[in-house]
Formats: sequence, C-alpha cells, structure tokens
Amino acid sequence: MFVWSKLTASRSADIWEERFANHPGGTLVISSFPGRKMVRLEFYCETQGPAKAIQKEYGGTVKHLKTQNWAAHSSQTPPPVKVRDRFVICAVKTDDEIKKARAKFPGREIIAVPADMAFGTGHHATTATVLRLLVDAAATRQAKGQKWSMADLGCGSGILAIAAEKLGATRVWGCDYDQAAVKISQENAARNDTPKTRFTRVDVLKWEPKQTWDIVAANIFFDVLEAAFPQLVRSVAPGGVLMLSGILKSQAKACLAAGKRAGFVVEKVVTKGKWVTAMGTVKKR
Repeated sequence: MFVWSKLTASRSADIWEERFANHPGGTLVISSFPGRKMVRLEFYCETQGPAKAIQKEYGGTVKHLKTQNWAAHSSQTPPPVKVRDRFVICAVKTDDEIKKARAKFPGREIIAVPADMAFGTGHHATTATVLRLLVDAAATRQAKGQKWSMADLGCGSGILAIAAEKLGATRVWGCDYDQAAVKISQENAARNDTPKTRFTRVDVLKWEPKQTWDIVAANIFFDVLEAAFPQLVRSVAPGGVLMLSGILKSQAKACLAAGKRAGFVVEKVVTKGKWVTAMGTVKKR
C-alpha cells in the first residue's frame, strides 16, 4: 500500500475532492485540523505508480505503508453523524466504545463504522444523503406493512446495507469491485449485529442481475453509473426504487440523462454542496 500526501489550504479542499472524484487509482482522504487553515490530502493506492504520477504532477510526498496500518494514518476520529431520528453513525470499533456511544445517544440506534480504508463512514455528503433517503423509504414501507429487500452496489464500508437490515429489510446484499471493501463490509456487518446481510465481490459493469430488490442504492462514480444503468434498472423489483449518488453537480445532467434513456424515472433530486443524489422508479423494457 502507498500513500501520496500534501498539505494545502482548507479553502481549496473542494477543488481537490472534485479533482480526485473519479481517479481510478485509489482513494482520497482529506483531514482537517481544528483551528488551522490547512488540510492534509492523502491518496491511498495499492501500487506505487498512481502515487508517483500524482507526486510528479502536484508535488507532495509518497510513502510505502503496510495495509494493516492504513487506519492509523487518520489524523482524528470523525464526529458522530445523526441520521433523522433513527441512527447515529459513530467511528467506533470495540464493544466498549459502542456501549459508550449507546449511552451517549439514547433513543437512537448506533451504527459503528470505524474510519478505515473503505469509503463510507456516513460523513460524506453522498453517503449521508442516501442514508436519509433510505430511512424515509423504509418508514413508508413499514407504514404500509410491506416487506422489502435492498441491494447496496459499491458497498464501500457496508454502511447502507447494514442500515437497511436495521430498518427491517428482510433480504440485504451488497457488493464492491474492491475485495478489501468487501472484507471490511463483512467485518462491519458482524460488528453491528446484522447477520442477514451478505457481501460479495462484483464488478457492476460485468454484472448480470439474477434477482431483483425493492430498493437498490448505487453510490459510485458517475461514469460507472452511466455505463451500468442497464444492469441497475434490471435489478429493481416492480414498484421498487433506485437511489443514485456519487454524482458531482457538473456531471448530473449527463448522468441522469443516461439513466433516463435506460428507463430511470427521476422523482427526487437532493443537492448537498457540490454533490447530487437522485431517487426514482424504473420503467422495465
């Protein structure tokens, strides 16, 4: 494992995030420091090549890391994230830490997702928005007494699938192209007592859905969404919904147009900062 790092002004954080949003070589982490006007950029990748290429273009430093030390490089523990009146997402790992979080937030269910190498601790605008949409959709189905299932495409940390089981989904499956993300999602599912949730390694661009789900969430890069829309549409059960995220505002028009051509009917669009999340139904062809 290799990491490229560089300090930069905090006001430019959005520019760097957008610049690396669709970089295929790894994952960007931006760490802030209380009381300082600087942030630290860290780009983690499995091979040295992408890190060296970034260093050549933007300066900074490249270091070789042991995979198991990835999480130790986070500069600080991210704060808890409240999701509606249902969840609190906490970057905690041990049983004792989870117990303390439950005592601190009575009346809300804790989802423990340590700050680790997989994307999706609930702090990013895309993940947070899909979580809120998922809570709302589950409440609607619960009010109608409906059983429902959920698929989490590009599961990252597994947080969306874990939330779905806690919200009452009877069948939950998540997948990711990255085997490390699948492993971490499995660990997080065990940590959060969601034994029915299953995760497997799948490339959605080569995926052929063998079954359908009532809620399908795909929080992945916009270009992958565009290419995978035929599979995404086929994976949604009749009367189900598709939730899409990971889309920058500058990419939204083209991405949603591609979705429309594949049969995606947009019913709701949420913009948070420079990120867009869309939810809707599908027209089967």
